Amino acid sequence: MSTPAKDAGDNVISLRRRRNLLAQWPITLVLIGVAISMVMIAADYFRRGSIVLSASVLLAAFLRLLLPDSDAGMLVVRSRKVDVITLGVLGVGLTIFTFWVPPPS
Repeated sequence: MSTPAKDAGDNVISLRRRRNLLAQWPITLVLIGVAISMVMIAADYFRRGSIVLSASVLLAAFLRLLLPDSDAGMLVVRSRKVDVITLGVLGVGLTIFTFWVPPPS
């Protein structure tokens, strides 16, 4: 049998979990973009999927640049400068390679 104290404790834990999950919205947004790009690439839309992938990486760089460390969540890996430079270089590199690959004949 559950007691009112146990139910209240479960509710507090559930609320904390929900709050922690909501705090990770930046990485969730980026990963949704990555997942959409992978589906597009698998569906034989290579260029469009690659553009979405590079846009997702650049979005991660943009979010890391603008959000404070406490709000950036799992986007925080190293210092802000290192994270933004790394993600920016990867995003721009992916964009260049996307347009470098010739379209199918």
